[in-house]
Amino acid sequence: MSSDTLSSSANSAKFNYIISLTIIGSLFFIFGFVTWLNGILIPYLKIACELTNFQALFVAFAFYISYTVMALPSSWVLKKTGFKNGMMAGLWVMAIGTLIFVPAAMTRTFGLFLTGLFVMGTGLAILQTASNPYITIIGKRETAARRISIMGICNKLAGAIAPLILAYFILHDGDVFITNLKSMDPDAKMIALNGLAYRVIAPYLVMTVVLFLLGLMIRFSPLPEIDSEPEENPDNLAASNKKSIFAFPHLILGAIALFFYVGAEVMAGDTIIRYGISKGIAISTAKAFTTYTLIAMVVGYILGIALIPKVISQRIALLISAVLGIFLTVGVLFADWNTSVMFVAILGFANAIVWPAIWPLAIHDLGKFIKTGSAVLIMAIAGGALLPLAWGWWSDHFNSQQAYWILFPCYLVILLYASWWYKLRSWK
Repeated sequence: MSSDTLSSSANSAKFNYIISLTIIGSLFFIFGFVTWLNGILIPYLKIACELTNFQALFVAFAFYISYTVMALPSSWVLKKTGFKNGMMAGLWVMAIGTLIFVPAAMTRTFGLFLTGLFVMGTGLAILQTASNPYITIIGKRETAARRISIMGICNKLAGAIAPLILAYFILHDGDVFITNLKSMDPDAKMIALNGLAYRVIAPYLVMTVVLFLLGLMIRFSPLPEIDSEPEENPDNLAASNKKSIFAFPHLILGAIALFFYVGAEVMAGDTIIRYGISKGIAISTAKAFTTYTLIAMVVGYILGIALIPKVISQRIALLISAVLGIFLTVGVLFADWNTSVMFVAILGFANAIVWPAIWPLAIHDLGKFIKTGSAVLIMAIAGGALLPLAWGWWSDHFNSQQAYWILFPCYLVILLYASWWYKLRSWK
């Protein structure tokens, strides 16, 4: 084969690689935009539907619990459709979820809002189950954390702007609205709250159209179809004698670590606005707090791209993240409330590398089980459903600052995975 042919083939492979990264990056942008809208939806629906902190945190519960319920069905869908068509299906399911917000807003029914969030989460479960292993498999394993970090930047940049955009439409006058609400008679109050609920219709209709069009774009894109890691790969020989995913302790323990990590990440991003408001900070100021958390995550991702694997391994980065998370949690709990809010935002920095580092460690050596293993890891996103809900209950019954004690076991489990659990290949 001539050198010109080899060069042309290499250039073509590099071009396809860049195109694939760009398309998957756009999907991660969508993940972030939709996911981190919850940060502003929680205080918004607390006002519009007259909820307690605990009830309002069902926004996060409905959204993230769908990952647990739908992750294994998502794996089945991907086996039938392949990754590419599965991504298209995921986007269209999300579009159905955003469309449900229209009747929810028109009737101001919290249960319908939760239904829409669950359906959106279902679409994201399909997308995440496809795209996370895709971005891991598409290049070298030792640089997987770097690629996932790049995807994380797309995700968190979208998440940083999403609450601000939605807040502009639905809570631009939040402080004045709440003040006026207190002096209204019941009929006027109901009219005002109905009007507040209607504000969400236009932005969610726009998202419905965008998600549908993105699904079409994926369907006709040059994104190549991939399969799981080939079983003849030496790295996968260990999987040939395994009968089920439960025979891989590093996967199961990785899912447990991700459960606690996602709980910590969602608490840092989705409770911070509510936490700030509970401490007397104006909505006009507090509405930007989720954005600060995600900016901190972007900084962490950029450092990860720069340092992994040239300076530190993804496992050492995970270890550092866990230790930093523990120290920042101490700051959240014991600093004065102004500084405490700042520590919650900086938790975004500690959280940034955790997902990119755990994912490739947990799916390594799975061979033919990689799709099901990926679904198990996606199920761990349920941590984002349950742990923030516990924060909401604790906040209602005790103190919103002390509710962050929940973060301690989260970072301790991540520390255990980074130091020991990741290397286990047998339960003996």
